[in-house]
Amino acid sequence: MNIRINAVRFDTDSKLEQFIEKKVSKLGHYFDDILNAEIFLRLENSTDLENKVVEIRLDIPGSDLFARKQTKSFEESTDSAVDALKQQILRHKDKLRGS
Repeated sequence: MNIRINAVRFDTDSKLEQFIEKKVSKLGHYFDDILNAEIFLRLENSTDLENKVVEIRLDIPGSDLFARKQTKSFEESTDSAVDALKQQILRHKDKLRGS
């Protein structure tokens, strides 16, 4: 799986990138055919503390899976997005088995 991290209008530190890569690469345990993972990190312009946005798009044969989460930290947003994608992968696998 090819993982690409894009930070919009700011620079990330290597610790955050390693954390994201580790979490996203674990999705490969649930589905072997993930081709690419593209992650976008954004800071929303708001006075709210929950302004860290993580968007993850997975390229899999036949379709794309997408999750967007916004929380207080990029790590928390990444955890939530990965959990949502895990559920989507499991549903996708069930569909493949059913057809």
